[in-house]
Amino acid sequence: MKKRLLSLLCVLVLTVSVIPAASALEGEAARAADTLSTLGLIDSTYNLDAPATRAQAAVLLVHLAGAEQAAAVDNWLAGFRDVPASIAQEVNYAARQGWITGVTATAFRPDAALTANAWSAFLLRMLGYSDKAGDFTIADAAGFAQRIGLFPIAYTGTLTQGDLFEMAADALSFSYRDGSATVIGRLVSQGTVSRAAANALGLLTPALTARQVADRCAAAVFRLDTYETEAYRDEGLVTGEASGFFITEDGLAITNYHSIADAVSATATLSTGDVYEVERVIYYDPDIDIAVIRVSHAALKGHDTSAFAALDIADSGTGDLRAGDTVYAIGNPLGLGLAVSSGIVSATQRDVERYALPCVMSTADISEGSSGGALLNVYGQAVAVTSGAYVYGNSMYLAVPIDPILTADLTGEGLTLPEVLEAETVG
Repeated sequence: MKKRLLSLLCVLVLTVSVIPAASALEGEAARAADTLSTLGLIDSTYNLDAPATRAQAAVLLVHLAGAEQAAAVDNWLAGFRDVPASIAQEVNYAARQGWITGVTATAFRPDAALTANAWSAFLLRMLGYSDKAGDFTIADAAGFAQRIGLFPIAYTGTLTQGDLFEMAADALSFSYRDGSATVIGRLVSQGTVSRAAANALGLLTPALTARQVADRCAAAVFRLDTYETEAYRDEGLVTGEASGFFITEDGLAITNYHSIADAVSATATLSTGDVYEVERVIYYDPDIDIAVIRVSHAALKGHDTSAFAALDIADSGTGDLRAGDTVYAIGNPLGLGLAVSSGIVSATQRDVERYALPCVMSTADISEGSSGGALLNVYGQAVAVTSGAYVYGNSMYLAVPIDPILTADLTGEGLTLPEVLEAETVG
């Protein structure tokens, strides 16, 4: 039985807090339109403030799939009687692929306003998700797309052309569900989009900016609320707030052990506001202060989901980190909601009495509530788990290495939080 955690050093504070959260991110329609226009996916005549239509969505969808030539030689007819000849090829082809549907069997309503849920459903189907298979519902398509990280912000109601372009530009860096490629990667490999244009826009550059990290990675991080007794849980009295992040789309997530050490119940709140229960602890080690938990797909608040956004773990863990490397931290500082910070690695092997393994020390800001958050390299891969800071130092933030997870057995049933608490108390 692993030993209980040692008492904290007086110079070290663990980052757990008890303050509520809120967050928001914004995009830029003009930047998105320029990106799509440069790639040849839209023409240069558009009105960002004008309503987007179902016709525009169908045409753009075929362009994002790199299927213009396939659509041009496909003579299949969807049976829609209201589609003009100018877009008939795209609409028929997209309908044949199962990406789009009509309002009725014979009406597509090409000039009708495009809703966020309709466009999200079109994109999700193109990427390999299926509403028929239960991956998502039409009524919650935009919410599901945000939960899996396809869009960094929430879209609701009818869309403007600017909204349509922002959502399409965000989709460029997203992977098809089978993992075969990203949307932009497939367009380039097919020759539909020039590699030079994609490179000039930074779409093929593996190193990410802070903005790209926020857009692409934040959806995989969540607020972790813990309860020390069932009575507190029943009364809604949160006794600890921390952070966590998903590493698989089916709900495996990483946090610090100290974040769950005294809890009998816990919930994960996504950036969308959806709340899910922590079901099991699959792996934990108090000495290295790390835990892998499984989060339920059934929502306590919001929408059930078939998948979560997930972060990749760097293949070498912290092995390729060097002092001076840029890193990004994402967590729930002060319980105020997800936040992204950047910094450099100060030391890769900082011995701290509190931890059994040397820590990564960096200048990427974290605060109380960030315990269990993700420390990412410039490629958006998790390398460590944000955990603590030296109170009397400047920009001396600590993260425990993620390396043990690379070899841990995460296939077991695990334990409930009360079972972990009992085991460690008895031990």
